[in-house]
Amino acid sequence: MTFENTKLVVIGGSSGMGYAIADRVSSEGGSVVIVGRNAAKLEEARGNLAKHGNPVAALVADLNDFDAVAHLREQLTTEHSDATLLVNAAGVFVPKPFIEHTEADYNSYLDLNRSTFFITQTVVANMIAAGQGGSIVNIGSMWAQQAIAATPSSAYSMAKAGLHSFTQHLAMELAGEKIRVNAIAPAVVRTPIYEGFIPKEEVQEAVSGFDSFHPIGRVGTSEEIAAIAAFLLSDNTGWVTGAVWDADGGVMAGRN
Repeated sequence: MTFENTKLVVIGGSSGMGYAIADRVSSEGGSVVIVGRNAAKLEEARGNLAKHGNPVAALVADLNDFDAVAHLREQLTTEHSDATLLVNAAGVFVPKPFIEHTEADYNSYLDLNRSTFFITQTVVANMIAAGQGGSIVNIGSMWAQQAIAATPSSAYSMAKAGLHSFTQHLAMELAGEKIRVNAIAPAVVRTPIYEGFIPKEEVQEAVSGFDSFHPIGRVGTSEEIAAIAAFLLSDNTGWVTGAVWDADGGVMAGRN
């Protein structure tokens, strides 16, 4: 599998699964554009990716700031219209009982979907104008398909279910343009996202507590999700579109 002569845009590419996907594609010859909201973290990620010797660009944008998203869309058109690969990996996850959700909580998830929608629209328009086709991978969630009592996540799951549906609708609409659209639905993956609601020094132990939740006996890694994403982005899955791939250690297959 090689990504030579391709350019990948990763929304949410400064850490976690997004960074791992950018790293995988860069290591296999692709140029990458990573987008994140924290300039310092983004620059650190850019420097680490540069070790592969392939072009790396870093764009700062807070996806909850629609003015920033508008500027990002302009940059993607003027500077990176040659991208034929896109990964939407930005996310936030803070479990909270439904009855306690505030409008700000709700907006943090659904505003992210809005930005994902229009950023994808911009990249797709570039792909169509170039006429070379393309591939898109959205990072969804097992929580969009199954409620878990220990992690009440109504707004988050509502947003991710929308992303799954978005994936299927785009796959239908864009098939004629030779643009494939798929999603990955992970269960618990060891990423920094849990630091949003668990003290950093406790994250390792807390995440490991979910090992037995997965029939395979452990949580996943960002690198494992990256391997799946790279497969879906590549020509090896040229006949796959509109799929939501379970990457969950067997959770959706049954119960442990």
